[in-house]
Amino acid sequence: MARDLQEQIKKLIIDRRLPTGATLPTEPELMELLGASRNSVREALKALQAMGIVEIRHGFGTYVGPMSMAPMIEGLAFRTVAGHYRGEDSLLQLLELREAVETGLISRLAGRVPPDDLAELDALVDRMDTEAAVGVGLAETDRTFHATLYRGLDNLLLSELLEAFWDAFHRVRTDLVELPQDPKVTCRQHREILDAVRAGDAVRAEEAIREHFGNIRTRLTTTAPSGTIRHPNERV
Repeated sequence: MARDLQEQIKKLIIDRRLPTGATLPTEPELMELLGASRNSVREALKALQAMGIVEIRHGFGTYVGPMSMAPMIEGLAFRTVAGHYRGEDSLLQLLELREAVETGLISRLAGRVPPDDLAELDALVDRMDTEAAVGVGLAETDRTFHATLYRGLDNLLLSELLEAFWDAFHRVRTDLVELPQDPKVTCRQHREILDAVRAGDAVRAEEAIREHFGNIRTRLTTTAPSGTIRHPNERV
């Protein structure tokens, strides 16, 4: 019954073409529309709120939610942590999932990245060089590089999906292992990706992406679990 009500409310949002932030019918109106009790409607709305589909503002009403990837990120992160403590290679599996997506997309970008984006990507790699020289972590610049690289595809869902993979992987990676890295290698690999894309060489671009992820995979598989695993809530 609860699942059926959730589906009916989702159908209502679709049928009425309601955008994010639009007001949903009141509880009494939903009760009449759906032929359900107040408690059943409230439970359905709470479940949809947890998924980001609706937003309940107490005292104001219920609205169409942002429908973000946040629940997916939480699910991916939790599943990976749980799998890790069951002895599974869940962090490696999550990395491979992200690699499959990026490897499948990079050839579409070769020779097609707008000049303004190329200039921004150049600046990001230069920033990586500077950060590596002073011993600053490259994670945020790395993240921005990948987001900038793929935004030329003009696919909002793809951008959110890549962000979800990135968030989940790096959140879990920080919780579970400390990956040793050579920042100079990271900079070189991103420069090679950029050079191949700029040159319109799809084959070389794909090889550069594979090398980049291969380096991360090697660091993951050679990290000794006994010396590097931390409890998810342990602070360092």
